[in-house]
Amino acid sequence: MNAPNRFELFVLDDGEKPVEVTEDTKIPNAATFKVVKQDHTLANMLRAQVLSMPQVLFAGYKVPHPLHPYFVLKIQTDGSITPQAILEQACTKLIATLSTLEAKFKREFSFKDAEGAVPEDPYGGTGQAWGTGKDYLDF
Repeated sequence: MNAPNRFELFVLDDGEKPVEVTEDTKIPNAATFKVVKQDHTLANMLRAQVLSMPQVLFAGYKVPHPLHPYFVLKIQTDGSITPQAILEQACTKLIATLSTLEAKFKREFSFKDAEGAVPEDPYGGTGQAWGTGKDYLDF
């Protein structure tokens, strides 16, 4: 089979850098970041966070091939800040956002535990068996 072993998709090899930065020589204030052992999940979150910043003119990513576990993120700024600094700020904001989401999830989940008993049917049904009670075919 062509697919690599699963651990090769997320475990860094010895001496492998997680991020490689390449300055763009043709486009001013632009850089390309190659992030290894990651996929669309992180790439799309980073792209969206970078695009929310007013100093960014362009941000986009691509995954060159599905069997190769990396993505390429390109960022162009207006020149007031470097693409590397924008990416660092985006990562910091993304971590803060995800931490807030985790805290809210845990808080809401703790309320569910505090309410007490869990109903018999985890899908919220009334507990009646199929075929009992009124059916939509009953006239």
